[in-house]
Amino acid sequence: MSCINKKENCSCLQELVETIIKLQNCSENCELECGGCTKPFLGPTPTIVCFNTRPLHLFKCFDGSEWTLPYTYNGIPGVSSVFRAECLDGCCVTCRILIPNPDTTNTTNPYIATESYFTINLDCVGAVSCLPDVVVPNL
Repeated sequence: MSCINKKENCSCLQELVETIIKLQNCSENCELECGGCTKPFLGPTPTIVCFNTRPLHLFKCFDGSEWTLPYTYNGIPGVSSVFRAECLDGCCVTCRILIPNPDTTNTTNPYIATESYFTINLDCVGAVSCLPDVVVPNL
């Protein structure tokens, strides 16, 4: 099932999020010549295919502060500002909350996925910051 629907008139961030989701799903070979958030492959080079996530920070449009959301992982509550875009439906993106890997000896997987999700209207997002591509296990 594709989580990317037809574009509506909303945020300029919609195309960016759509590109990131396509890359994470390996659903389309994007032909972009940019770096940063729109780099057309995950990981440091196009030949390394083990990366599966481009983590994001989302910033509020009204004051520029980071969006942070609560989660519970293994019964322990917390707050995170690192997310993985999962689905895009028009102007609304559903994200999974990522948290720092509690196994500090595991340097190859800096984040783990929670089972906490949220949906946000991209019109409420003023900016997106992409973190380095990573492997998030058990997606």
